[in-house]
Amino acid sequence: LRNPDFAPFLQKVRDLKPDALFVFVPSGAGAAVMKQFLERGMDKAGIRLIGTGDLTDDDQLNDMGEGSLGVVTSHHYSAIHPSAVNKKFVEAFKKANNGMRPNFMAVGGYDGMRVIYDALKATKGGQGGGEALLAAMKGQIFESPRGQVFIDAQTRDIVQDIYLRRVEKKNGELYNVEFDVIKGVKDPGKTK
Repeated sequence: LRNPDFAPFLQKVRDLKPDALFVFVPSGAGAAVMKQFLERGMDKAGIRLIGTGDLTDDDQLNDMGEGSLGVVTSHHYSAIHPSAVNKKFVEAFKKANNGMRPNFMAVGGYDGMRVIYDALKATKGGQGGGEALLAAMKGQIFESPRGQVFIDAQTRDIVQDIYLRRVEKKNGELYNVEFDVIKGVKDPGKTK
């Protein structure tokens, strides 16, 4: 599953000459896929690359180079999300991490800490134990760097927006620029 050599699979796809290739990979493997996609000339053969957000992870995107321009992905976060909350988050994250850009795992950690903090605050430091903390987490709604987040009181799953993004160059850097949104997405594995 974490095979860094995607060449045999990509070559089979190139030989088939599809219009597009949809890719999802473990976090951190997107750069390897992008490199091998370009090495095989799949972009020049007219094969479009689309995928989930881990393909063009924000903290690795600039290292992927301009060959990633135009790649379309769907994901719940982009470091260039145009909200004041995100701009503040990105600035603080870069300052604390030697200029590194935050990715979806960073925002997930940030949001998780916020949920725990708010639950501890609501239970006056966790009075009532674990059940009280869980109850305080259910139904939380807050503005995250990724947009509005809601913790479903019934399932305890996150409900969030999913953005359609295209890799574009902004101010000399590559970013996943949002061009459309699917609002309030629940866990697709649990929907009827």
